Amino acid sequence: MHDIRLIRENPDAFDAALARRGLPKQSAELLSLDERRRALMTEAQLGQARRNEASKAIGAAMAKGDKDVAEALKAEVASLKERMPAIEAEEKLLGEQLQAALAIIPNLPAADVPDGASEEDNVEAARWGTPRAFDFAPKEHADLAPPLGMDFETGTRLSGARFTFLRGDMARLHRALGQFMLDVQTREHGYEECNPPVLVKDEAMYGTDKLPKFAEDSFRTTDDRWLIPTSEVSLTASVMGELLDESALPMRLTALTLCFRSEAGAAGRDTRGFIRQHQFEKCELVSIVRPEDSEAEHQRMVRAAETILERLNLPYRKLLLCTGDMGFGARKTYDLEVWLPGQGAYREISSCSNTGDFQARRMNTRYRVAAEKKNEFVHTLNGSGLAVGRTLVAVIENYQNEDGSVTVPEALLAYMGGITRLEPKA
Repeated sequence: MHDIRLIRENPDAFDAALARRGLPKQSAELLSLDERRRALMTEAQLGQARRNEASKAIGAAMAKGDKDVAEALKAEVASLKERMPAIEAEEKLLGEQLQAALAIIPNLPAADVPDGASEEDNVEAARWGTPRAFDFAPKEHADLAPPLGMDFETGTRLSGARFTFLRGDMARLHRALGQFMLDVQTREHGYEECNPPVLVKDEAMYGTDKLPKFAEDSFRTTDDRWLIPTSEVSLTASVMGELLDESALPMRLTALTLCFRSEAGAAGRDTRGFIRQHQFEKCELVSIVRPEDSEAEHQRMVRAAETILERLNLPYRKLLLCTGDMGFGARKTYDLEVWLPGQGAYREISSCSNTGDFQARRMNTRYRVAAEKKNEFVHTLNGSGLAVGRTLVAVIENYQNEDGSVTVPEALLAYMGGITRLEPKA
């Protein structure tokens, strides 16, 4: 959410930042709504003050026996009383219209975010690992995994497209990946493990910028709750409406949860295989920090996600997203893309974003600045550490053998109960 006062102070800078996102100027329309709303607020305040003044004057006029003045004052008070509800209603309506307009405007990009129109303009910041040289033609996971326990047919029969039924050692490997991620993030990177609800209210979705713009991308229940698209929603919104002590920051939270996305905006993309599912698991990372710490925290979070890929010996590259490819709530984002030999391409496996105070304003979450005795909005950050299903795909493709089996990565052996290889079944 944007601060209308900052737009009021520098509308040209606001419009210039939107232009970097490929959006038209919007300050004039916003400021027109704001000006009309503030004019009505002033009128209401002056009207109330005059009403109080006139009401007091009635008694004085009656005491003097000045009936005509008293009657005139009564008429004025009655007129003001009649007019006030209309003013207040109009002011409220304009306020709601202003909030609704602000709610669908994306975050402004940080100064060091590269300009660009699409993913083609993202900047590669780093690359790690060397893709394995196969002495046979590597397969894509969708072809390799069904005999290993990735049952697409049963998932589709039970729930429709983009659902998968994992069986046996494949399910065990999936669970091992999630546990491994959670252990690394809690034991080595200081994130507090949480087990949050996966059903949330409108306020939590709105506060984390998933509503109103992305309602169609999420699933809603019959009692008007939402299935979380990511536990970023639950973890970040856990401080919604709070005034935090500065000593409590930074807060670092993690959770391994089911996530649900309708993928309404991704029609026709990755329909084959396990990459883009309606139901999936993710190890989420959330940080809540002071504004001056958010850039360093962003780098720290990206490093926490990179650690998982390196421990699994999965080659990846790090991209700094351009203005045209960043998510709605982000001011700066790094994506990690893992190498998939079956596809011969790098594919996204983690996205780590600094949202600045964008979500905090929507959630009304502040902290007490001890030295200055004032309250400021926190900064929030979120990232994947990692998406479990996509990591499973990467392991299958990178650790595949010519006979159709998959070797279990060394980092996961402690979680696999003696299983060192997934063997295909007829």
